[in-house]
Amino acid sequence: MGNLMVNQYQNSRQQDVYCILDKGRSMKMPFNGMTLLDHSINSILSLSNIILKKYDHAGLISFSDKIDTALKSSSKKGQLERISQRLYREITGFNESNFELLLQMTRKLISRRSIWLFYTNFETPYDLRRQLPFLRLMCKKHLVVAIIFINTELQDTAEMVCENKSDIYLRTFAEKAIMEKELIRDELIRNGIQTILTRPENLSINVINKYLEIKAKRLR
Repeated sequence: MGNLMVNQYQNSRQQDVYCILDKGRSMKMPFNGMTLLDHSINSILSLSNIILKKYDHAGLISFSDKIDTALKSSSKKGQLERISQRLYREITGFNESNFELLLQMTRKLISRRSIWLFYTNFETPYDLRRQLPFLRLMCKKHLVVAIIFINTELQDTAEMVCENKSDIYLRTFAEKAIMEKELIRDELIRNGIQTILTRPENLSINVINKYLEIKAKRLR
């Protein structure tokens, strides 16, 4: 046009955000008529909608003893529908989860650092110790947030009024299980893995708040 023109460049603030869905046997536990897997599927759909509204790239990976879904992150039109279709086609036999396979696959699929909202569950410290080496390797390249669940039925049992020896035994067992879950959370955090320990009914709001918190910190 015959006028002086200046190019202005701005760093992209879009981020790759993956919802990682563990479909193994630890997600079979029922709460309020739904399994932990069902609660997680509903949460991922809500979260993915928020991710796309924040102009980030949303992706989905689901696995158990094999990789079932590997949808690369995107913000293109129709991505929420693609995520929804895959979520509601999910079928699982609740087999043992293969974290090593997940690590190998994601190294090939995901080339740049991303945020992982990892829906999983560990009922005992032993369960965590078996998978911790793989989680630590994932954290070297990605920001991983482990999402694990409070057993609300055990929590109610731990607060019960004991009327006999049987009640005392049940309450002691419940208190021990609750303490172990808190130890699991603390161990994850010590290993550099951000962690959400949540009741199933509060899952969506807690995960969305965590994503928004991470997003706000990265934009500062």
